[in-house]
Amino acid sequence: MAAPIRTLCCSALRLNSRHFSSTCGVQAGQKWRLEHGLSRSGTEYGPLTDLPDWSFEDGRPAPPLKGQLRRRQEKEVLARRIVMLTSEVDRGMEAWKEKQEEAKRMEEHKKSLLLKPKGKLLIKKTQS
Repeated sequence: MAAPIRTLCCSALRLNSRHFSSTCGVQAGQKWRLEHGLSRSGTEYGPLTDLPDWSFEDGRPAPPLKGQLRRRQEKEVLARRIVMLTSEVDRGMEAWKEKQEEAKRMEEHKKSLLLKPKGKLLIKKTQS
């Protein structure tokens, strides 16, 4: 009697075999989100991530969670870096403009040192 049950179970397992998938479920929809200007995953930023989970009954806000503090610190570091890099770009643009102005002044100075027309050439130049 045990033999027919065994063959029945083995044949049922062979017919209903499940396939193992090794793809990452976190990447589901990542391409679509990036194409539409959203974050890579739904947990990077937004109200579900940034706002507190609860508050006191009298309206006081809940203390921030560790993840919220970490994200706030990361944003602050990023903002400081952005300010630093933009100030470097501004200083570079100012230095470039000063260099262009200096080159222009040097060219005007060189033109002023050239020989001036005299005699008939001067008269001809003023008439035209």
